[in-house]
Amino acid sequence: MKKIAILGSTGSIGTQALDMVARNPERFQVTVLACGRNLQLLCQQIEAFRPELAVVEREEDARTLAARYPKLEVLWGMEGLITAAESQYDLLLNALVGMMGLIPTYRAVCRGRDIALANKETLVAGGQLVMEMVASNQVQLLPVDSEHSAIFQCLQGNKDQKIRRIYLTASGGPFRGWNLEQLEQVSLEQALKHPNWTMGSKITIDSATMMNKGLEVIEAKWLFDVEPTDIQIAVHPQSVVHSMVEYQDGSILAQLGAPDMRVPISYAFSYPDRLENTLEPLDLFGLGSQLSFERPDMEVFRTIPLAYEAIEKGGTYPAAMNGANEALVQLFLQRKIKFTDIQNTIERILNDHVPVYNLKLEDVLEADRSARQMVQDLF
Repeated sequence: MKKIAILGSTGSIGTQALDMVARNPERFQVTVLACGRNLQLLCQQIEAFRPELAVVEREEDARTLAARYPKLEVLWGMEGLITAAESQYDLLLNALVGMMGLIPTYRAVCRGRDIALANKETLVAGGQLVMEMVASNQVQLLPVDSEHSAIFQCLQGNKDQKIRRIYLTASGGPFRGWNLEQLEQVSLEQALKHPNWTMGSKITIDSATMMNKGLEVIEAKWLFDVEPTDIQIAVHPQSVVHSMVEYQDGSILAQLGAPDMRVPISYAFSYPDRLENTLEPLDLFGLGSQLSFERPDMEVFRTIPLAYEAIEKGGTYPAAMNGANEALVQLFLQRKIKFTDIQNTIERILNDHVPVYNLKLEDVLEADRSARQMVQDLF
């Protein structure tokens, strides 16, 4: 019986993970559930899975939960997430949204805990620190993002084989083929309509700006120890090929499947095994019959070259870029800025950023804080 701790249990990844746990009660036991403010759903999850520990964002919600479930340990805030990350379990699923995922992941890795990572920002902002600790403590870091899970699967059985290139696929989002003038007019409602995937609002906006691909390039660099120049984004509107690995002999291995996050979640939870599921399989003669690939338009979607620039410069540049992006996406979701203000402002903040190298955790957190403050000052 594998004990699972889930940070971000009420979000899209968290709920799909719990669905998978519910289908395999003989294999998995949930020991920790952590969420933000969705108390109603969290209560349903507590009653269904009976965890030992629950964590919420606010102290008042923690008091409410503690009164309702007197035998349950209830904590709140970042200290609660850290306690959860350092508790006893076999695998931590980090499905938190944004930069708040970094510290719990880092603390879990420091304790030698294995991680199923669905939080991009952990490696975007703190990749150097986290991966050094992963290696030092011999931690198993399993990717949950569909693209990185696909790459991970394509690498199985090919240890120490030289990679020529990684193809990181992208749907292209709702605005594939649009020009800059059209992007100027994008509404919030348009940006939240992803053509293929059902996701939370933050990652859906990141997909629309294509910043999610920029973040994933940085994540792939750290996960698979490859140079950013060897990672090629391939726009693939059908979202059937989730990513590919090209080896030095010219062979390209791809992982295909229907666009359903329960597959990479299941693989991370059961690795190296594969669990049987009842999901609708990919129809190779239907959805899989016409597959196309194209290069991204990096003159229109400036977030992509900005991400490449940030990781090539290194140091705190990726943390500053990520912090600015998170703050700007939140403003866009609140209808306070235009869609194109996101990429334009990130470029401005990166141009003004004073980097720190030889990183400590405090340097990463300060770069994030400073970038958010710059966004606040501008708007």
